[in-house]
Amino acid sequence: MTRWPCLKNWLQGGFVKPDLLSSVWSTSNTRPALALRQWGALLGQARQATLLPRLAHLYADRGWLEQVPDGPRQHLEGAIRLADRQQHEVRWEVDCIARALRGLNTPVVLLKGAAYVMGEQAPARGRLFSDIDIMVDQAHILSAEARLLGGGWICEERDEYNQRYYREWMHEIPPLRHVQRDTFIDLHHTIAPPTSRFRVDGRKLLERVVPVRGYPGLFVLAPVDMVLHSAVHLFQEGEFGHGLRDLLDLNDLLLHFGARPGFWDELVERAVELGLQVPLFHALLHIHRLFGMSAPQHLRARVDRLGPGPMARWLMSWGLGLALRPMHPSCDTPLTGLARWLLYVRSHMLRMPLHLVIPHLLRKAWMRRFPNVPKDEAVLHPKA
Repeated sequence: MTRWPCLKNWLQGGFVKPDLLSSVWSTSNTRPALALRQWGALLGQARQATLLPRLAHLYADRGWLEQVPDGPRQHLEGAIRLADRQQHEVRWEVDCIARALRGLNTPVVLLKGAAYVMGEQAPARGRLFSDIDIMVDQAHILSAEARLLGGGWICEERDEYNQRYYREWMHEIPPLRHVQRDTFIDLHHTIAPPTSRFRVDGRKLLERVVPVRGYPGLFVLAPVDMVLHSAVHLFQEGEFGHGLRDLLDLNDLLLHFGARPGFWDELVERAVELGLQVPLFHALLHIHRLFGMSAPQHLRARVDRLGPGPMARWLMSWGLGLALRPMHPSCDTPLTGLARWLLYVRSHMLRMPLHLVIPHLLRKAWMRRFPNVPKDEAVLHPKA
């Protein structure tokens, strides 16, 4: 491949220059010199990636905020206030969830953003939220749902197929919305669909959960499981609008937990135990590409062996190199749409076997094309 460096760079996703937003998080710690027009693009990228408060905190932490022009600085300062307000709202919402699920005979595990806030983890700073994710043992998920319904949350999903899709094939039930506060809960019983190539027994995760200080009955995942959940969520969901944010979350988690003795060795061993080697490989590859952080030297050869074969590795690197950019016109290339579509299809093929995924994607395409057609006339109910 050394005879064809341009082809190698293209296959590895390096053919496209880093976007403005991810380049700010480079290891150089040098303040970018931006014209006012570039500030418009940077703020637009940050909004699309839900990273505007994180960007603002980065500038504040590095002492750059005072050098920002007045207009952009107002946007950054406002984003910090918005994120701080959401942090208070999340804590209140978690308290309401804890009261609704009090007495449930299983740990209630906070996932992702809520776990970062309540566990006081590094990615919480400047995090924005659209919902709260929680996990319980699968045997108790109907009891947990009933308690949440009694606490004011409702399920708005009325489509019979979608109900079946969630409850039989996915790792969560349909989203629940609170009737007064308009907040959303995603209730999980594991971190990947049971039909998935990366299916994980939720009981293995519950065996290692860590209690949340001051909240009896509430827990977060063990540090290595928290990293692996973030990795499998990013590379299996197929929705890359928040991809750069999720990759930054992973980077922060690894920087935070990686200082603990034995953490990296435990992370690799746990990935093998849970069958999540490939998501971890892709996560570490792109964290190194964008932010410069790598596994310890003694583990790098082992991490490299976690990945897929050469062609799959190159194709994924190319696709993710495009898809992990903010969904903003300034980041698009002629191949961005193709890369995201291919990864979207791949994500469904990872989550469901062919006899389920083909009817499912046909139905979704039909409903997007004919949203007002009665559901009994659409392509419904593929056989499990």
